[in-house]
Amino acid sequence: MGQTVGDFIVSRLAEWGVERVYGYSGDGINGVMGALRRAEAGPRLIPTRHEEIAAFTAAAHAKFTDTPGVCVATSGPGAVHLLNGLYDAKKDHVPAVALVGQQARMSLGTDYQQEIDLTALYKDVAGDYVHLVADAPQARHLVDQALRIATARRTVTAIVVPNDVQDLPMVDPPRSHGAVFSGIGYRPPRTVPEPADLDAAAAVLNAGEKVAILAGAGCKHAVDELLALADILGAGIAKAILAKTMIPDDVDYVTGTVGLLGTEPSADMMADCDTLLLVGTRFPYAEFLPEEGQARAVQIDIDAEALGLRYPTEVNLAGDAATTLAALAERVTRKTDRAWQNTLIDKTRDWWRLVDERAEIAADPVNPQAVFAGLSRHLPADAMLACDVGSGTNWYARYLRVRRGMAGSVSGGLASMGNALPYLLAAKFAQPGRPAIAMVGDGAMQMLGNQALMDVARYWREWRDPRAVVLVLNNRDLNQVTWEQRVMEGDPKFETSQDLPDFAYDEYARLLGLTGLRIESPEAIDAVWREALAADRPVVINAYTDPGIAPLPPHIGFEQAKGFMTSMLGGDPEAGHVIRDSMKEMFAKWRR
Repeated sequence: MGQTVGDFIVSRLAEWGVERVYGYSGDGINGVMGALRRAEAGPRLIPTRHEEIAAFTAAAHAKFTDTPGVCVATSGPGAVHLLNGLYDAKKDHVPAVALVGQQARMSLGTDYQQEIDLTALYKDVAGDYVHLVADAPQARHLVDQALRIATARRTVTAIVVPNDVQDLPMVDPPRSHGAVFSGIGYRPPRTVPEPADLDAAAAVLNAGEKVAILAGAGCKHAVDELLALADILGAGIAKAILAKTMIPDDVDYVTGTVGLLGTEPSADMMADCDTLLLVGTRFPYAEFLPEEGQARAVQIDIDAEALGLRYPTEVNLAGDAATTLAALAERVTRKTDRAWQNTLIDKTRDWWRLVDERAEIAADPVNPQAVFAGLSRHLPADAMLACDVGSGTNWYARYLRVRRGMAGSVSGGLASMGNALPYLLAAKFAQPGRPAIAMVGDGAMQMLGNQALMDVARYWREWRDPRAVVLVLNNRDLNQVTWEQRVMEGDPKFETSQDLPDFAYDEYARLLGLTGLRIESPEAIDAVWREALAADRPVVINAYTDPGIAPLPPHIGFEQAKGFMTSMLGGDPEAGHVIRDSMKEMFAKWRR
């Protein structure tokens, strides 16, 4: 049998450098699955326990490797299940390609079983490029376009392949009018703004006496340039959550994360600065930026559409972060007065002391902050970190002291639960010689993590470094939402919607052939982390943590305090316990 369209698609992916495809089989994609089986040069299929896991893993692959993640699924329900992970890639602006099956061409439009208008369904998530392969010669340019556009625009693209087309003999486009002959390959350019715009931006930064920098994921490959410019300007650097692991916390003038998950020194810096430099970020919460009119602002972003999006910037620089920052550094004057930066350094050091004190507060049974403080003490120098969405995101953002050489990510723009275990999988496949740690709430673990743990159990033996630790915060509560209900809505905890069943995550890990450990007292924290990070196989830590420990914002406003007290007085079933824990946290701050 000659080469089929399915064979061609798979071989073309390999020519583009795709090494792994994450997915789940089904009859709508059988022709491609057969081609993956026959492909001697790859790419390799990594089956996951659910299509959503496959799409999350593809998104994380892009985050950890800077190359497009590819996922594959059958028609109908399989294609639907991919959407959440694909939206994660779209919202965080990383390249992902979805390859999905479809019913045979002759049945389309007849309401056939599992027939969904997939080009319409995918038009939002893959709006830059989604097309159906209607004929064999079309496959070549659809694959090439999907990979190139996803890479160049850092977005999601999709190819829909009817099952009968997958088995057609592959033929090249004819040498005739209407045919196109595409090729492979793309290297991103280095884009630098116009000199006049760089001069204008430098003038703004030179005029500022209190310069604040907010860095996002766009600074990933510009950290040296960012730190150098901040040093010249005597500035502080706050981090959006996606930049948490990109900029090291052991640099004195890095103030930590910003926003609801942020630190006090970052909040104070934004409240007091007279100049703001935004680098590679679409940080959404404008209330945590300087008040309008307070600060002159400059923004750098590779995407012009992001410029001026959150703050009225005076100079907008459309360009690559590294080259643009370097060009600015040549134009600005070193500030000799370091009082502003020294104040930020002192506040940041004081903040680290405060969070250490909060971690020592007694809780029932374990303070989640203590668990993360323990992890921070034991973090391997080359750790890859994957954090899920929930109250644990607060502790990840504030407690882990990231150093050079570490990597990690979260579901930032979409903020979807269930991402951490798929992220861990992607990290370990991308760099199997490094340890990985996933931090997951019990809600996310029950939603998707327990399924993805089966994939960890399936693949771990092929990883050079078998260390893959899954920390589960077992507080039997959808804790982040519970606190949002209390503080934002003034509502007591709604037990029907918030309570979760207990689950023996450590015992489940042992059933899968992994190691299961448990934290039930603060005295066990350091010993468990040491054992987990020295294990010869993946480990699940079942940490019984106190849901009454509030993920406090950096500063508590009147409306937040009012909402909290309203919820407590309104019949919250845990009012006494929560008030007691919250007062302990506040007292740790007041006594400083």
